[in-house]
Amino acid sequence: MWKMMVSYIPDWKVFAQAIVVLVVPIIIYVISKWLQSTLGSQASKATSTENKTEEYTSGNNMGETEADPSFTGEYEADLASIKQRIAQNCDVHFREFTLGGTVKRAAIIYIEGLYDKDLIEIQVMRSLMIDDMEEKEKLSDDTKITKTYLTNNMLPISEIREALNLQELVSEILMGSTALLIDGIVEVLLLGSATGKTRSIEDPVSEGLLRGPRVGFTEILSDNTALLRRHGKNESLQMTKFQVGTRAKKDLVIAYMNDIANSELVEEVKHRIEAINMDYLPESGYVEQLIEDDSLSPFPQVQNTERPDRVISSLLEGRVAILLDGSPFALIVPVTFSMLLQSPEDYYERWIPGTLLRTLRIVAAFLALLAPALYISFISYHPGLIPTKLVITIIEARQGVPFPSLIEALIMEISIEILREAGVRLPKPIGPAMGIVGGLIIGDAAVNAGIVSPFLVIVVAITAISSFTIPMYSAGITLRLLRFVAMFCAAILGIYGTILFLLLLCSHLAKLKSFGVPYISPAAPYRLSDMKDFLFRLPISMMKRRPLMMKTKDSDRKK
Repeated sequence: MWKMMVSYIPDWKVFAQAIVVLVVPIIIYVISKWLQSTLGSQASKATSTENKTEEYTSGNNMGETEADPSFTGEYEADLASIKQRIAQNCDVHFREFTLGGTVKRAAIIYIEGLYDKDLIEIQVMRSLMIDDMEEKEKLSDDTKITKTYLTNNMLPISEIREALNLQELVSEILMGSTALLIDGIVEVLLLGSATGKTRSIEDPVSEGLLRGPRVGFTEILSDNTALLRRHGKNESLQMTKFQVGTRAKKDLVIAYMNDIANSELVEEVKHRIEAINMDYLPESGYVEQLIEDDSLSPFPQVQNTERPDRVISSLLEGRVAILLDGSPFALIVPVTFSMLLQSPEDYYERWIPGTLLRTLRIVAAFLALLAPALYISFISYHPGLIPTKLVITIIEARQGVPFPSLIEALIMEISIEILREAGVRLPKPIGPAMGIVGGLIIGDAAVNAGIVSPFLVIVVAITAISSFTIPMYSAGITLRLLRFVAMFCAAILGIYGTILFLLLLCSHLAKLKSFGVPYISPAAPYRLSDMKDFLFRLPISMMKRRPLMMKTKDSDRKK
């Protein structure tokens, strides 16, 4: 009897797997908590240090501002002060002249490549270097040469500002403004704004569509805001400008629908933008990383896009857009996981084709994430789950392969990732051809050499092709990263490890939030009304209300 009872006790491997399944989540949870507490304490220390530094710097800046002399109105002295500060820059130019009809001296200061030639030559110099007798009589009395008289009668320019001290003037000139210094006038006038050579509006490079507007954002902030305005006359479209960067300042604009967006969401976005403290932000990717909720999560919590139509659609749902000068990518917050798998073309086609395309994308995302892990699980641990004829074919194909399934899959996956990265970095005419030819040659050579099996090449090819269907590039990178984690889990525990990986992933997604909105909403928390545009896309005529998760001021999309 005892022998019979002992025979029913599972093998020690089963107990080992059970212990690992129990211990691994606990270890991951403890490590994540430790990392969060460590990073939080470091961040608090850094913040306190930065605050002290800011107080010290602000004190110094106050001293500098107090010590920084204001302009005197004496032409020679003011011009000498300006030249002492910025004349050493080879791209700063000074154009001195005399006001027509007077003996007053004046100078225009501008940056090469950023000045408006027509503004300087026609609207400024031609207006000021007048030789008309009637105008000479008007200007013969020096008391009339005032800032008010110049701005109201002689400078046909829409944008005129004042610089009250040298520090402000130098900053504006180096940012591209044109300065006008006139003898006898204390204030230095700043005329117009920075201009320069820019590229024309083109198709979005990272988001190709067969049907939809052929318009993408550019690197000029004013052009991008104008593109949003051109998409429809809407008085509620509100834009607020910020300056980011402590050393090299850049303009940043947040856009939202004033009568739709939740006020708390808008204030939270403004608060996070104002909290940015960096020397320079070259691209909107910096902003994305500085304002996201959880920096330890592999999933993007801010959506980036080059398409104005996507931005406008998001604004009408109650979201907020962030545009940075110098970047053609706008940021959209908050974001949910379903948005990463959606494309604007889903709405430009009828609802049945749109639903089919979205369903294919979701299936492709699962294949891109789990296909190699399932291959490793079935081959190494659970061949009995594979149909008999198929498993015989796989065994015959794997004869002579010297590596276990994990090493075999890693060889092919790493090779594909290297080829993909090389294709992105190479020139456009060469990149796609190199990727295709390289993949074919490496796959065929690896099979002929007996390093990998032909069946694995098929699995890796399906995985690579599926990852290309993800509309958002950063979401595709996330799936590519998590694919390797799934492969290691499958190599340790088989199908149990793959399921454990999915459970941990789902628990992380359920906990993750983007600006207070649950990341996998409307699945959790479940909202039936928002399911119309989740996994499937129902007809547009049925989408009469905005997403409830956004808590918009006006929830009716269609009256």
